[in-house]
Amino acid sequence: MKHLRPFFAAVFALTVAGSGYAQAPSPQLTFVLKQLDTASVKFQRATADFQWDYYEKIVHDTSTQKGSIYFEREKGSTDMGAILVDPNAAPKSKPIKVIQYQAGTFQMFDPGVDQVTVFNQTGNQSAIESFLTLGFGGSGTDLARAWNITDLGPETLTDNGQPVKVEKLDLVGKDADARKNFTHITIWVDLTRAVSLKQIFYIASGDYRTATYSAIKVNGNVHKDQFAIKKDKNTTVVNH
Repeated sequence: MKHLRPFFAAVFALTVAGSGYAQAPSPQLTFVLKQLDTASVKFQRATADFQWDYYEKIVHDTSTQKGSIYFEREKGSTDMGAILVDPNAAPKSKPIKVIQYQAGTFQMFDPGVDQVTVFNQTGNQSAIESFLTLGFGGSGTDLARAWNITDLGPETLTDNGQPVKVEKLDLVGKDADARKNFTHITIWVDLTRAVSLKQIFYIASGDYRTATYSAIKVNGNVHKDQFAIKKDKNTTVVNH
């Protein structure tokens, strides 16, 4: 995991403390994880709009990015693609970044400088997916394998104005290096669809990123051409 730190730093750059001991799950948490196991079997893909708010403690400032995202799960592996747009731009504006994660390779495309940054971490595919696809299609068994989980109880959030019952879970990575990247992560997950409506990633410095998802559609069509990284002969590729 140590050599994954540049990767995780890059993920947080897009939005320009816990302990590792194991705990016996409570009866309620066991029930929640079983619900996620059931929902994950039905999960094939999902699309959503998102907003990422990154708070930097040292400057007391929050930066915001918006866009659309998809997740597709097949044979226990998950692909992801995202388009980031200027939150102040007009509708259907060109993306300011395009993200792809497929087969253990994470890519970021910056159209402004025509550059693709590639993080090839095939040997750490499960570790990467535990962060990138957190709460989207994963089973309760998968969640418990990577995280120490505290069930903070049910809440109600909204998706496009409609109330959605969610379970609030706080996660602490079982891997020590994972905890150096994020002290803990809180997610609000819809147990019937295996999707997250909200996530907060906490860093030891006091910085944190809040991700909210809306217009979530499960098992519909995904137009992957919209999320494609379109390179040409002038595109610079940087490998890590």
